[in-house]
Amino acid sequence: MQRAPHHRSRSRSSGLAAALGVGALTVSLLGGGDVAAARPYPEPPSTTLSLPSPPGGQNVRVLVFHASATDESPTVNAGIAAIETIGQTGPAAGRFKTEATDDASVFTNATKLGRYNAIVFLTGGGDVLDPEQEAGLETYLEAGGGFLGVHDAARTEPYSDWFTGLIGARPAGAPSTVQRAVVEVGDRQHPATKSLPLQWKRPDKWFNWAANPSGSVHTVARVKENSYKPAAGANGWDHPVSWCRDYDGGRSFYTGMGGTVDNFAETDFRDHLRGALAWTTRLSRADCKATINANYTAERVTQPNQPGHNDQIGEPHGLVTAPDGRVLYIGRGGADSSRPVVTDWNNPDIGKGQGEIHVYDPKTKKVTLAGALTIFGNKGGGDELIKVEEGLLGIELDPGFMTNGWVYLHYTPHSRINRDTHMAERRVSRFTLDLATDKLDLASEKVLLKWPVQIHSCCHAGGGMAWDSKQNLYIATGDNNSSGFSGGYSGNNPEPNFKGLSFADARRTAGNTNNLNGKILRIHPEDDGTYTLPAGNLFTGTEPDEGGGKTRGEIYVMGVRNPARIFIDKSTDILYAGWVGPDAGAPSTTWGPAKYDTFAAITKPGNHGWPYCMGNKQPYRDRNLPDPSKPLGWYNCDAPKNESPNNDGLVNLPPITSNTIWYSPQGGGVDYPRDANGVPSYKAEEQKLLMPWLKGGGQATMNGPVYRYDAANTSAEKWPSYWDGKWFVGDFYDGDQPRHAVLTDPKTVGKGGIPVHAESLKKIIPGGTAGIRNLMDWKFAPDGSLYVLDYGRGFFTSDPKSALWHVTYKGGEATPSADKLARKAAR
Repeated sequence: MQRAPHHRSRSRSSGLAAALGVGALTVSLLGGGDVAAARPYPEPPSTTLSLPSPPGGQNVRVLVFHASATDESPTVNAGIAAIETIGQTGPAAGRFKTEATDDASVFTNATKLGRYNAIVFLTGGGDVLDPEQEAGLETYLEAGGGFLGVHDAARTEPYSDWFTGLIGARPAGAPSTVQRAVVEVGDRQHPATKSLPLQWKRPDKWFNWAANPSGSVHTVARVKENSYKPAAGANGWDHPVSWCRDYDGGRSFYTGMGGTVDNFAETDFRDHLRGALAWTTRLSRADCKATINANYTAERVTQPNQPGHNDQIGEPHGLVTAPDGRVLYIGRGGADSSRPVVTDWNNPDIGKGQGEIHVYDPKTKKVTLAGALTIFGNKGGGDELIKVEEGLLGIELDPGFMTNGWVYLHYTPHSRINRDTHMAERRVSRFTLDLATDKLDLASEKVLLKWPVQIHSCCHAGGGMAWDSKQNLYIATGDNNSSGFSGGYSGNNPEPNFKGLSFADARRTAGNTNNLNGKILRIHPEDDGTYTLPAGNLFTGTEPDEGGGKTRGEIYVMGVRNPARIFIDKSTDILYAGWVGPDAGAPSTTWGPAKYDTFAAITKPGNHGWPYCMGNKQPYRDRNLPDPSKPLGWYNCDAPKNESPNNDGLVNLPPITSNTIWYSPQGGGVDYPRDANGVPSYKAEEQKLLMPWLKGGGQATMNGPVYRYDAANTSAEKWPSYWDGKWFVGDFYDGDQPRHAVLTDPKTVGKGGIPVHAESLKKIIPGGTAGIRNLMDWKFAPDGSLYVLDYGRGFFTSDPKSALWHVTYKGGEATPSADKLARKAAR
């Protein structure tokens, strides 16, 4: 007969909680499965429970409770022995005394229970506490106690909703057989995980969860399902295995590991338990709130535009935050529906639009239209020969912005288009912003860099800019190439042209050492409005082969398709970039991989592949005149050659560097078996997904920042230190595409090493109709909060859904509070 869910009483411990200064915590409990209707149980007598309190407490004590409704697991003795050893050896912060019992009456003995800083459940499952005993455990937690559940503890008290909340999740059936698997350790700060490997390979029995607790608890480690064979009801890529939460006034830590006797002899697993006990016993503090969705608030901070005016926001295309907290964001140039779109090349206003710069001041919560540039970039939608992605593309602030007001803009001026040749000029210019009025002085323009782009056919303008720690400016440019004419595979069709200029052959641009399109450039701006070239770019200008004059010294990275967003982590000077891939929905054994949208962590200058190779050096087939429809040989990713008739640069190109993240409609990190020449099979049935957390679809990468936590920052809204060093990667679309924080391995970053850990941000940065549906850019402000641009709906237009959002954190400090830390045991 099933027992009803246990009732709870707040009256028994409210006085105690107040005395200890522990506020009540309201939580949404996870369901405990099929249970009978609740019926009342007698309340336990009101008790006063006193836990060891600093600084006058005696030695720290841990109670190991190991009762079981069935035969006790043989792991219990091993677990008790391990915890006893942990308490008496190792770092001084881990020293405590251990007592073990299977007598549940301890939970109704307030005097005895109050001696323990933490309680460990090494239970073998089943209903082991009566209502009064569970009420005693509740009282203990509410008084500030600590709880550690190990493996089968998740099967204990199966009819108690409160205990389900204490654990965090319930198993979906029996665990797997003992198998070696990879545990991704995403929390690098919690004492239970900070000393563990990023990729922790170990054997265990692995539970699946009836309801995934991610977002309701703080997950510190996940198990990779593709590293073992899970039991029925697998959870997928997000498979938590260890987590914690502040619960009901106390602290709860659960690990699904520890299912075998041998586990407790593992050094790393003992370290895991040692750290969990350090937090639950109040020997150390830890943040178990950082990934709980409810601790974040996403708020739209811009208002709807006034009719006929982009007074709040234009067609969003990038943002940057100033040192004083102001946010400057740009509109590419698409007008709202009330303004005509001119597509007739005989009309002098062809494609004319307004690239707007807005300033949001968080102190006043007001928006100022700082200024607008007349740009080429308002031709609207349509086919490849109608639409255009030019316009106001990027914004950056000078490192001395708070003194000089200098703003750098990457744009296509309408005044420089040639309506006969369908050519335009792209430029990066410096302007001055009046810091008192937030108005841009358009007459202050200093043109740093300019280069030609074709505007006969859409697309791929790029636009992102960023500074490194040496005050070098990086500029991302798209390949200025059509998306069509190559079947959605390599953009290498040399045939289409307008008045002799190719617009469908990215070997003319991204694959060309003598062209600034399809690149990430690196220059050093000077105060007089010019620039110099820093040492260490990809080309020196003195390359020995094929004569001189065939390289550009500004090039830092070549072989990128459409890098709209780049970011530089100034603490490492690693360049993070993302670019949109081609349009093929499936791989081809003739032409090569499907569309891969790409993210790369770049540690040195190099060639990142387009249009020769993508992903982890997956080559395309070459094509050329006289018949581009006939495939030629596969490109050699280690020694690519540019043999296009449209190439005016070097033929022999730098070897291609593998990228960090790539994804297609088939999934993330698609890989295939390779033949003796290193060519993948490109057979969908043979694919392997190296990054199962990713899925494709519409696909438009929006690279994000790397968060850096500032302990000196006093903002109550800053994101917690848990996110420090994590790289934010996202996609314009909010479906199955990425919106994740990832960790890379310092040993392999920049060398083609894929992320070692990823976690979803989709509940923290919400999508959907009422949320941030079309992510266009995202940056952290100096106060540690996050700003996000939502493009709106549709394309090439200013839309009512376009908005600047602000995502803040409200979880508070690590626990326990510093004044509640327990005194360590005397030696």
